[in-house]
Amino acid sequence: MNKFNSLDKLYLEQRKIAHEICRLFNKSPSKGNLKRIKGLFFHSGESVIIEAGFHCDYGSQIHIGDRTFININCTVLDAPISEGTINIGSDCLIGPNVQLLAVSHAVNSTERLNKENFTAPIIIGNNVWIGAGVIVLAGITIGDNAVVGAGSVVTKNVTANTVVVGNPAVKIKDI
Repeated sequence: MNKFNSLDKLYLEQRKIAHEICRLFNKSPSKGNLKRIKGLFFHSGESVIIEAGFHCDYGSQIHIGDRTFININCTVLDAPISEGTINIGSDCLIGPNVQLLAVSHAVNSTERLNKENFTAPIIIGNNVWIGAGVIVLAGITIGDNAVVGAGSVVTKNVTANTVVVGNPAVKIKDI
């Protein structure tokens, strides 16, 4: 994991801009406001659908492939540095109330006083289905065609062509 200080003046300003764009989209999810949301991203593929309730901190390191659907109330805690990348493949289904958390804090209480954030990328392969209420933690890779069951907390990498469920998410079968 890498560090960055989210209280840095530049990062505070970037977050303020991204939050305002998200707020406008969530208040009025028009095509114009969706275009503004996608404009935050490093890349947004063709025919990406994002439902209202979307929230991200910066957007600049978010990559989304073609034909991906992001349902209501998705929270993406991304970072403004490349180590905080969120990469979502093509043809993915992201359920309602999913949280993609590429940013975290130190466990050690003394380190936490510095208010620095730790970040590691989240990589989601192609044709992945992430069920409602799933939480994906920093540094996780979810392989192609995988399914993450509703309410799961993904703390370890998910192999391609598998179904995982639970807290913490564990493999229940191959597909």
